[in-house]
Amino acid sequence: MATLILSCSTGQGHNSCAKAIKEYYDAQGETCVVTDALDFVSRTLSRFICWGHTTMYRYLHWLFKLIYGYSEKHPAIFHEKSGIYRLLALGTERLCRYIQEGGYDTVICTHVFASLMMTEVQKRHHLPVSIGLVATDYTCNPGTKESRADVYFIPDESLQVDFDAPDIREEQLCCSGIPIRQMFYHTADRKEAKRALGIAPEHTHLLMMCGSMGCGPMKRLAWLLSYRLPEDAEMTVVCGTNRRLQKKLQRRYRENPQIHILGYTQDMSLLMDSADLYLTKPGGISITEAAMKALPMVLIDAVAGCEHYNRFYFLRKGGARTGAYSMEISRVCVALLEDEGKREAMCRSLAAMPKDNAAAIIYERMHAAAAESRQGASAAP
Repeated sequence: MATLILSCSTGQGHNSCAKAIKEYYDAQGETCVVTDALDFVSRTLSRFICWGHTTMYRYLHWLFKLIYGYSEKHPAIFHEKSGIYRLLALGTERLCRYIQEGGYDTVICTHVFASLMMTEVQKRHHLPVSIGLVATDYTCNPGTKESRADVYFIPDESLQVDFDAPDIREEQLCCSGIPIRQMFYHTADRKEAKRALGIAPEHTHLLMMCGSMGCGPMKRLAWLLSYRLPEDAEMTVVCGTNRRLQKKLQRRYRENPQIHILGYTQDMSLLMDSADLYLTKPGGISITEAAMKALPMVLIDAVAGCEHYNRFYFLRKGGARTGAYSMEISRVCVALLEDEGKREAMCRSLAAMPKDNAAAIIYERMHAAAAESRQGASAAP
């Protein structure tokens, strides 16, 4: 079986999800390719959307909140006659040729735009492929119900009602969880992880990261926490691709041995293993990674939108805390750093959540869907 994974470069969450699925397929010896769906429309458009998304997340989060809220209230903006749908449909023929030339049996979409593009491909050409759409947030994102996939992979069975739609049958929903890299299913000893990172094993460790783009009130939170950190605590701030923020924080805290500033890093699994508390915005991938390691979280409402639902999902589960503003968030962090009992209670709540290997579930379900499709094709007159 040959599988094509269609992602979109709107932040790294969808790409991380795609890489996690490909990692599992590769381990099974399967042919699996990841590409950006928007490139089939225009590489210029893809770069522009990537730039626009990053800019909104870092500097215009209110605009992202406004756009997301509007799309929730007006689902028709993703209808086949809408401007957005027609724009995406411009890539239909290129995408169709790519699938045919690659001999793909299955197509997995990690972004709703990719799923809408595949919906148009199937309307025009009826390709013999099975299509899966993977939800990367703890909600049904706008546009999902306008797409036509064979299988919808959702984070949790409690969210099935969110995906209720006339064109989505219950048997099409698969509660897989959100795919994450295999390294996050394994947890190292916390003290050993601290030693590996140069952190005193006896110190509590606060890890702060707000997505790969380094958005949200990280600068202010770092400043507030620098005055409040207990003497036996250390903090690591991961700025991601936000080099401007990284340079500013490195200059400010270069003389502070309690605070460590990092840029983009491949060591997030080890950093999470070393952490006693994780301060982050509730991106679907990053909080799923933390939940898999039973790492207590303090969640920042940095950009709202789909992350609003992610935040309340984990607040309800008991694995996270939050605050209404930066000062309150810093107080919550310090209080949890000083209260091991509360952190352990949060750990237990997260440990009680399902720990299924989402990529493995997707692999098995898509194999079954492809087999059913082949049987149906062979039985046709």
